[in-house]
Amino acid sequence: MLPKGTLKDRVAIITGGGTGIGFAIATEFARLGAKLVLASRSAEHLEPSAEKLRAQGADVLAVTTDVREPAQVDRLCQETLRRFGALDILVNNAAGNFVCPAEKLSVNGWNAVVNIVLNGTFYCSRAAGLEMIKSGRGGNILNIVAAYAWTGGPGTIHSASAKAGVVAMTRTLAVEWARYKIRSNAISPGPVETSGAGGQLWAAPEVREAMLKTVPRGRIGRPEEVAHAAAYLVSDYADFITGEVLVMDGGQWLGKGMFGVKRES
Repeated sequence: MLPKGTLKDRVAIITGGGTGIGFAIATEFARLGAKLVLASRSAEHLEPSAEKLRAQGADVLAVTTDVREPAQVDRLCQETLRRFGALDILVNNAAGNFVCPAEKLSVNGWNAVVNIVLNGTFYCSRAAGLEMIKSGRGGNILNIVAAYAWTGGPGTIHSASAKAGVVAMTRTLAVEWARYKIRSNAISPGPVETSGAGGQLWAAPEVREAMLKTVPRGRIGRPEEVAHAAAYLVSDYADFITGEVLVMDGGQWLGKGMFGVKRES
């Protein structure tokens, strides 16, 4: 756990910041002294989460934003600058996903996920990156991806393709924008205990048990673990790290080969 003050007065935008991993990251950034901008399409999630953080002493701005819309993304950055006068960190956490076999996936279903995950990440990175370049101080971009970006995954062709694009974007920006003192990294979480994912993907006990057998570490991850890693990657402690994808899945993706060993119950 990083010491308090590590992110003192840094200004961080977190998309999808009202719930789950995004809110956990916001909570940890607040503990470390950052000023926060929470962005989400869902206004009903956004303001209550912002109030929770304010009650803990954090300086928080909530901006309802659909990352699929470049004009709304530009407004998000402008409101951030208007309120705090700076933009130091961007966490691209907003995502959309559902399980669907490729042959049954509609064009609208494909576009719904790709527009949020891939296009939205680019729109946010471009808007924030331009401000970081203009400031001369640089900054940090952190993307949340998934291991099926490089392994593939049945039922996730839309999300896997979009996340693969985000991995490529992460590494491309790391090279292109290093001269501007902008670092670009990603975290790839495995199964994490959140109300959204947990409720939808492994709500049934038998499904949860089957999933746990695929994780060599033998448990589901915690949102605060991802948040601690996120804080490290955007902090000065990680100043020589860029273009990296940190996998946090208890070894799950490493056991996907034909001879992978599954845990016993």
